[in-house]
Amino acid sequence: MTTRLRWGILGTATIAREAVIPALRKAPYCQHAEIVAIASRQSDQAREVAKQFEIPKAHGSYESLLDDPDIDVVYLPLPNHLHVPYAIRALEAGKHVLCEKPIGLSAAEAEQLMEAASLHPHLKVMEAFMYRFHPQWQWARQMVEEGRIGTLRTIHTFFSFYEDNPVSILNHPEWGGGGLMDIGCYALSLSRFLFRAEPERVMGILEEDSRFGVDRLTSGILRFAAGTSTFTCATQLAPYERVQVLGTKGRLELETPFIPPTDQPCRAWLEIEETLEEIRFDPCDHYGIQADLFSRAILDDTPVPTPLADAVANMKAIDAIVRSGKTQQWETVR
Repeated sequence: MTTRLRWGILGTATIAREAVIPALRKAPYCQHAEIVAIASRQSDQAREVAKQFEIPKAHGSYESLLDDPDIDVVYLPLPNHLHVPYAIRALEAGKHVLCEKPIGLSAAEAEQLMEAASLHPHLKVMEAFMYRFHPQWQWARQMVEEGRIGTLRTIHTFFSFYEDNPVSILNHPEWGGGGLMDIGCYALSLSRFLFRAEPERVMGILEEDSRFGVDRLTSGILRFAAGTSTFTCATQLAPYERVQVLGTKGRLELETPFIPPTDQPCRAWLEIEETLEEIRFDPCDHYGIQADLFSRAILDDTPVPTPLADAVANMKAIDAIVRSGKTQQWETVR
């Protein structure tokens, strides 16, 4: 049995060029994947990126890559509105799919993908929430589950950066742009990850940029049976990211929860009864870890680390936040 799967990159998005492709080429984090092809709708762009990263094949269309018999796995970093359509096409072409977050434009779209995936049970599909695979998040979840901070009661997340370029995909609503879809989805995902539950109802406030028609400053409250989670995400504020996790006996704080450096340690803090401990995590590449775990699930024919049902559930929470922003009322997650 082969121990390395052949990956094709469907698109030349920034996240592919700056994060995922370098990660798949980096040992020891990713040992079961090799990139054999990349595609772009512009042939010159595909050839340029292929040359940059020494990728053997450059396809001048997405369809050409999907038809390539030498590809086992497709990584899909296209704009949000193309996630589900091309993930389904990849499945129909007999490829496993790692799809960037958020999985689609809505829970209904995500459910379409899950239904399509059920028709191809021999193929694996996973949403690429890479943060969960970083050792700091495995540690955080362990601290919560072992009761080190007592009973988990509330979480607060902040994630922001500044991007008001009108040509940016982020600033096009028809492509699934906006802060909630791009980075707010992390806050919802990690809250569900730590509570190991789904929120019962949510409240959201979305400030829209009148130029682009996308949310640029969004805050929300998620009500779980065991507690709450609050968040703010913004695409026109100073860059910042932080997560606070509080229980009845202590708290956790993650300094760089989503984009930790890959070339230096990252830090977290555990405070219990006035004793503050700093924890440092060795440099690693969580994109590479994610790709390797996904590849191993394929090779071993075991469940993927994050099932599609989780992606659907996260989209239901996003949908509810959007509804709440419109109704200005609490909304049930359904």
